[in-house]
Amino acid sequence: MSEVYTVRRGLLRDRCAAVGSAAALVSRPANVRYLAGGAPPGAVLLLGPVEDVLLCPRAPTGDPVQGHTDDQLRLALLPAADGDPVVAAADLAVSSGAESLAVEEHDLTVSRHRAMHAVAPRLRLADLGATVEQLRIVKDEEEIACLRIAAEITDQALGELLESILVGRTERHLALELERRLVDHGADGPAFSTSVATGPNSGQGRHRPSDRRVEEGDFLSVCLGANYRGYRCEIGRTFVIGTAPASWQIDLYDLVFAAQRAGREALLPGTAYRDVDHAARHLLDSAGHGECLAPWTGHGVGLEIDEDPQLAPAAMGKLDACVPVTVEPGVHLPGRGGVRIDDTLVVRPEADGGPELLTITTKELLAL
Repeated sequence: MSEVYTVRRGLLRDRCAAVGSAAALVSRPANVRYLAGGAPPGAVLLLGPVEDVLLCPRAPTGDPVQGHTDDQLRLALLPAADGDPVVAAADLAVSSGAESLAVEEHDLTVSRHRAMHAVAPRLRLADLGATVEQLRIVKDEEEIACLRIAAEITDQALGELLESILVGRTERHLALELERRLVDHGADGPAFSTSVATGPNSGQGRHRPSDRRVEEGDFLSVCLGANYRGYRCEIGRTFVIGTAPASWQIDLYDLVFAAQRAGREALLPGTAYRDVDHAARHLLDSAGHGECLAPWTGHGVGLEIDEDPQLAPAAMGKLDACVPVTVEPGVHLPGRGGVRIDDTLVVRPEADGGPELLTITTKELLAL
């Protein structure tokens, strides 16, 4: 894996050199992990003109949540417990002969930016922008393998919940149980806060679980995902509790299912982000639900649960192969509830079978 991180850092160094910067400072944790293999709390990565250095407030533990740092990197532990790695990196860049330093301005606070200028007043600070985030969009097969395992774990956890008695249990209780099951099956933790929504709460995106209890006839919407070696997936399903679903529930479910299928089928290399969104959105909009739709139909996943690309009406850009994304349309009817269906897929060419579905729990409307 050291070669992978070396190549990634080389790509970033080339892009920095193209805009006249011989050094770069990466501070956003997911970006540090992408380039260094691990991201201990508070660590930053300096790509210097002489060598690459991972500056840490404390020694890495090797915990799976942090990842394992590339042994080709020099590790620099700060002597003072309250030292700021960003400031130390600016000082080290100057001592290494750098005249300019590209930084992630979208991650740095104003106070840290000022502190860097105070310790290195002659160092010209440039904006690295979202360069690393753009490098992260297309995943290699090792990354996709981690996502595939994360999806398998998530499917297992959800499948076990569906076999248990649900009536009378609270949203909060079910969410906690799902997160425990994720860990039991090998996850390093949940990819994000698990959402369980029942009755009038169902169908809302990322609903925060409450003490409402599951009742007969409810829609039950669940959204969860596993974090496996830093890579995060997402699945969302909607079920009916107890008796057979009402006619309005069947109609709404069929509509959202058709929209989600249209979005999935649009996931081919070269398709514009906005066209994927439109494929799902126009069905729901045409049925009169346009005002209650989320501003996006899906998004990228990886080291973060919400990455580029964004599948939204105004999004610019086109899909590449080996880009993992979610497709997650939903409709929520105030006071009644609603439906959300969410999958994680990998964009693949038609010659390779088209989009690869990672989350395989059934999308049939089950009565539990």
